[in-house]
Amino acid sequence: MKLDRSAPAARTSVYVEGFSHKNPIPAACRVGPLVESGSIQGNDPATGKPAESIEAQCRHMLDNVRRIVEAAGGRTTDIVKLTVWMKDRTQRPALNAPWLEMFPDPASRPARHSMTAPELDMGKLIECSFTAWIA
Repeated sequence: MKLDRSAPAARTSVYVEGFSHKNPIPAACRVGPLVESGSIQGNDPATGKPAESIEAQCRHMLDNVRRIVEAAGGRTTDIVKLTVWMKDRTQRPALNAPWLEMFPDPASRPARHSMTAPELDMGKLIECSFTAWIA
């Protein structure tokens, strides 16, 4: 298949109220049907600060994922993969509960990869990024 590069796809920055990075970058970027997020933390949208517990951070993180994919024009069913970084991977059960709420159908879940990230700081226990395909 030959790609037509004569007309480049428009790149659109995705921003969400109550979610921002301290650097000048959007929450996600969309080119055609492809959406790639930046880093998404478990911050409380009301305060912008990490929640106290891993359970609360996981819920806020996945809620931020939902809000970002919706701001890009999609739904959580359009998410293809989540990559997750955790300070302590033994805390994955705290992620699995809201994950199963967001993706209840075992025949229709995105791929997920979790990695240990001891360098997470400032109270962050978890963060993720996602790829979505919004047709």
